[in-house]
Amino acid sequence: MKNALRKIKNYFENNYEFLAAFVIFVFVLVSNLDFQKTIVLMLEFIVIIEVMKMISDFIKKETLRLRFVIDIFIIFLIRDVVIYTSKPQKDYFTILFLLFVILVFFIFRILAIKYSPSKKQNLEEERNEK
Repeated sequence: MKNALRKIKNYFENNYEFLAAFVIFVFVLVSNLDFQKTIVLMLEFIVIIEVMKMISDFIKKETLRLRFVIDIFIIFLIRDVVIYTSKPQKDYFTILFLLFVILVFFIFRILAIKYSPSKKQNLEEERNEK
């Protein structure tokens, strides 16, 4: 029994995301906020965080990473899908179109990571060291 409690304690000490999500969930329950509205606001907050991360990375490295830009668009489109699916009168064509655009951006993101110039530089440096 003590071993199980120790494992649970270690899990929560190493995973603050669960604690943050639990606190936000309790706050939503206590304040009687609309759950869909809360999700939309959290997704907007994540978009703002990603934009700030992109701007700080641009200021530090003077290059714009394609991955950050694509992440922002994906999160923003997911936000729109949540908004459209929570409406009583659903426009299924718009929802399907947004899901298709998200799929295209995911493909672009995978390609951006796979063919990243920094990844090629790291591989070349490893080859030169050998």
